[in-house]
Amino acid sequence: MSKIIILFCICLLLSGCMNKGGGNMKLTSKEFENEGNIPSKFTCQGEDINPELKIEDMPDGAKSFALSVKDPDAPMGTWVHWLVYNIPADKTTIEEDSVPGEQVMNDFGREDYGGPCPPSGIHRYYFTVYALDTDDLGEINSKDEFDRKVDEHTIEKAELMGKYSKN
Repeated sequence: MSKIIILFCICLLLSGCMNKGGGNMKLTSKEFENEGNIPSKFTCQGEDINPELKIEDMPDGAKSFALSVKDPDAPMGTWVHWLVYNIPADKTTIEEDSVPGEQVMNDFGREDYGGPCPPSGIHRYYFTVYALDTDDLGEINSKDEFDRKVDEHTIEKAELMGKYSKN
């Protein structure tokens, strides 16, 4: 019995060491709770500006952040609303209506944030922050390049999901 407990403890210790970031990073907003409704101010029916986001418990070794906002419920597949990278590691609050780093063209055909604007029904919007092991991803010219480079350098990520319907 004691060998099983010792092996279990060793497994727990190793799994904690293998997760480079520790899994504690959080992304929150004072504008809406996780799985809550996104206020219309931050949508195509309002001011179409990004909400304030707060990054907490950044992992050791993080040199910068990247941020994506995606809608997996879009009729034609996942719709990209915003991609930002090379966000400085000391920028743990992304202010409302701001551009915290370099942007990549979204599915609206522009670089700036494009708020929720579902054609029908309730859609989910995933705000995902990535803690990266580099402070410069270089130039990124496409969504696929963003996903590839961010994936290669991610230490840890955190998500905040909000919902919106035009009705």
